[in-house]
Amino acid sequence: MEYGVSQNKLAVAAGISRQYLSDIENGKAVPSEDVKDSISEALERYNPDLPLTMLFDYVRIRFPTTDVKHVIENILKLKFDFMVHENFGFYSYTEHYRMGDIFILVSQESEKGVLLELKGQGCRQYECFLLAQHRSWYDFFMDVLCENGVFKRLDLAINDMTGILDIPMLTEKCKNEECISVFRSFKAYRSGELVKGSEENKAGMGNTLYIGSLKSEVYFCIYEKDYEQYVKYDIPVEETPIKNRFEIRLKNERAYHAVKDLLTDYDAEKTAFAIINRYIRFVDKDNAKDRRDWKTNDRWAWFIGENRRRLKLTTKPEPFSFYRTLNWLSRQVAPTLKAAIKLDEVNDTTYIKDMLRHAKLTDRLKKLLKQQTVSVDEMIIKE
Repeated sequence: MEYGVSQNKLAVAAGISRQYLSDIENGKAVPSEDVKDSISEALERYNPDLPLTMLFDYVRIRFPTTDVKHVIENILKLKFDFMVHENFGFYSYTEHYRMGDIFILVSQESEKGVLLELKGQGCRQYECFLLAQHRSWYDFFMDVLCENGVFKRLDLAINDMTGILDIPMLTEKCKNEECISVFRSFKAYRSGELVKGSEENKAGMGNTLYIGSLKSEVYFCIYEKDYEQYVKYDIPVEETPIKNRFEIRLKNERAYHAVKDLLTDYDAEKTAFAIINRYIRFVDKDNAKDRRDWKTNDRWAWFIGENRRRLKLTTKPEPFSFYRTLNWLSRQVAPTLKAAIKLDEVNDTTYIKDMLRHAKLTDRLKKLLKQQTVSVDEMIIKE
């Protein structure tokens, strides 16, 4: 049997009888296209090269200090001289330092302190530095707690490579009261629909399901990652390895308790699914039984751990690249620049050459060049 999965497990995962599967394998039965799709999908669940993966996708931490250099050098363990300084901030902070998508916001007000923000790309970039420092996220979080850092937000993302999370189906189950949950609300958005509110990247998302209030300290967001990548980066849906993403979004006390749990057992799967199972369970309606006794939906049971491999926290280090800026130049600036160069040729002028010759690099651009021309090892502080 492909991927070493037993006939019985495959039949259960595909929603057919073991005898029918045996008849198909022996040529005694001809499956319909729907059954073929079910078997193919079930096989992919056991594909060792296409598991569920889990990673941190958002980290926001406030440090009770105004000493930004201490945070950068002693906690992040990055060399301060490589940081780009900007005289503006956000979240009511007055200025910030950055290295790629790693943001450190600064305020002279002691109650605000120093704020570290790592969104998705920031997490991936910081993993490059953690790898070079021979540290893990667990090591970093322990250092944060030792410095009395306050976790403001922590997102754990579970990437579904096989399409097990059928978001339209889960949405229908929410509507049909087949989601047993302590949450009182859910919101679903169809492909391309504008998500209202303060959600980042709010336009151009695929089918998206929010379970719980976005204002609460814990809620879930399930969305079609492949569609999001198509809209944002024009990557064809079939070329995106991640089909769906389940994000556990935690704030303040909930984020702190999750970190404490992570540092107690060093088992991200246990922490993540303990949270999920505490708040939601998708079931199949059975009018003959009390709602709390309805059977857990098979797809959901597999997602939360039944008959699948264990999950480990993974990393996907991606160094900050200047290519995003080059892509922007290619789309927004290059056509105009090409026209100006042609005008110079036609009019026998040298406006563009003169502009480039007299252009002066700002300190920010000098720092950016410095970041892009040295190795990761040169930017970190080693123990």
